[in-house]
Amino acid sequence: MKINSICCIGAGYVGGPTMAVIAQKCPGIKVTVVDLNESRIAAWNDTNLENLPVYEPGLDEVVAEARGRNLFFSTDVDKAIEEAQMIFISVNTPTKNYGAGKGMAADLKYIELCARQIARVAKTDKIVVEKSTLPVRTAEAIKTILDNTGNGVQFQILSNPEFLAEGTAVQDLHNPDRVLIGGHQSQAGKEAIQALVDIYAQWVPQDRILTTNVWSSELSKLTANAFLAQRVSSINAISELCEKTGADVSEVAKAIGMDARIGSKFLKSSVGFGGSCFQKDILNLVYIAKSYGLHEVADYWEQVVIMNDHQKSRFSKNIVKTLYNTVSGKKIALLGWAFKKDTNDTRESAAISVATDLIAEQAQVVVYDPKVSEGQILSDLNYLEKEDLQHIKVIANPYDGCKEAHAIAVLTEWDEFKTYDWQKIYDSMLKPAFVFDGRNILDKQQMKAIGFTYVAVGSSS
Repeated sequence: MKINSICCIGAGYVGGPTMAVIAQKCPGIKVTVVDLNESRIAAWNDTNLENLPVYEPGLDEVVAEARGRNLFFSTDVDKAIEEAQMIFISVNTPTKNYGAGKGMAADLKYIELCARQIARVAKTDKIVVEKSTLPVRTAEAIKTILDNTGNGVQFQILSNPEFLAEGTAVQDLHNPDRVLIGGHQSQAGKEAIQALVDIYAQWVPQDRILTTNVWSSELSKLTANAFLAQRVSSINAISELCEKTGADVSEVAKAIGMDARIGSKFLKSSVGFGGSCFQKDILNLVYIAKSYGLHEVADYWEQVVIMNDHQKSRFSKNIVKTLYNTVSGKKIALLGWAFKKDTNDTRESAAISVATDLIAEQAQVVVYDPKVSEGQILSDLNYLEKEDLQHIKVIANPYDGCKEAHAIAVLTEWDEFKTYDWQKIYDSMLKPAFVFDGRNILDKQQMKAIGFTYVAVGSSS
């Protein structure tokens, strides 16, 4: 089957960039991205490419090339579904905050709503592709909904998980380590798999396109994120030991990372990992293991999340302890709010936890991030009481934010932070001036030479 029309439901961090690159690389395919959020779609259609709702280096160039040619953004979901031969589902699957599985299981209500809408609208056979991160055997649930509509339409369900790193998503899409496609092993299922393979093969080498059964594909995504998060929590656990013993976690990471069996990636200690995938996917894995009675397996993976929460809490407590056991009324400048550099995504960001802890201690928290809006920052803290929110201020100039501050906490590894005039910042702060480097990106010796009391993660001096 040759595909010439694609629809993607969901215009967020995965759907938008992925469809933009497919449209760029496959000019013969019409790609329509739909979302019920009118302001988000308006942002994708904005003539000023700086206003795209997702910030990714290089994404503006991709959108500029394909938008209006064969890439379209719309709120007319029904029309896009009806026209498409292949439908990608790329909606949010947050951790449940209610009912059975609360705090661990993935909330699939948006996935089910998509399936029911596809079932209602579709008049011709469709290939439905899971792009969202989903628990194992979700495809079976989607297929059950679609196959029981009674309208005679035939559906094939594929799993095509994303392996994008925010901040390098466009690069990852242009040159992926692998593209994973899972489907049913029937003749119709194999034909559907091949239809998607043919799309990616227009720019991805065939040896990087892996095909599996649908269950293996779904589990591979959860497992990949769990393994990566496990490495971060492992080195963060060692960072605390380094601080007690006089070792330096950066030196330890470099030494063990040179072992080819281990490798250097994801061995950078920090205030903790964030983002939309790691914690959610590990908790999902924990829930699945518990549902099968595999409690030791569940406990093992849950410890990765516990360690990450501990690292964030430990960072906040160290600020309070170092500032003479009180931050009440003290101005603390937070540099960075996104969960990592080169993205405006704040989901599960360590900055949210640190800010919450400091506000609870009645600190005056000032936040600067080059790509995250004030509205998003305040939205991330909307669970706080109104009087607590009076303790936080978002500013547009980092130098203003650091002026007369007691301490600075670096919470995102933005490259621009390394280039600041730190002497100027030091001169404007109250003394002694503290810097808590939660990403270990600043030059320790330079900061100390200026006069800062510099505190890094995983180092005792």
